Amino acid sequence: MKIGILGSGAVGQALGSGFATLGHTVTLGTRQPDSDKLKLWLKQAAGQTSAASFAETAAFGELLVLATAWSGTENAIQLADPKNFVGKVLIDVTNPLAPRPNGPPGLALGHTDSGGERVQRWVPRAQVVKAFSIVGNAHMFRPQFAGGPPDMFIAGNSDAAKHTVTDLVTAFGWHVIDIGGIDGARYLEPLAMLWITYGFKTGTWNHAFKLLRRA
Repeated sequence: MKIGILGSGAVGQALGSGFATLGHTVTLGTRQPDSDKLKLWLKQAAGQTSAASFAETAAFGELLVLATAWSGTENAIQLADPKNFVGKVLIDVTNPLAPRPNGPPGLALGHTDSGGERVQRWVPRAQVVKAFSIVGNAHMFRPQFAGGPPDMFIAGNSDAAKHTVTDLVTAFGWHVIDIGGIDGARYLEPLAMLWITYGFKTGTWNHAFKLLRRA
């Protein structure tokens, strides 16, 4: 599959490397396709990878991934051109984080809205699925934990799109739990904050979530 990833930071690179390792053709969308950091990533990444503008990446991808910092997300979508999202599955990995002077960031949205819902409104003809948003980039591909594969919670309005994303996330090494429509992002984004807050408190970032069920 042709995967277009909007965002070339650590998250975009980690997901891009994972998709490429699994045999997908990956393009990273960025404001600076010729930057040294991307040249290094292209050299190190396995498989078929490239870097391009946001618009070129969005047009290229059969499936798109949104992996930008929240402050630049709406602008990245506009640079990518909303018409390039029409009919496509868009995995939203963003979290609406608001920096604070000391300690972990906070959430800029909550309770009655979410980043995932805003993304869906910005590209209303895309099929947005929230995923990969509740863990750090180091564990997104083939996570290794003593308790076995962790759980990735996803949310989106299209069952078909969530089926596609479930297959991809499972191939990345996760067990998937579908929590419903894109308004479920109102709960997943605070869950990401819980992951971040625990990391700041302990100084460690090697944790993930698992839903335990009684036999």
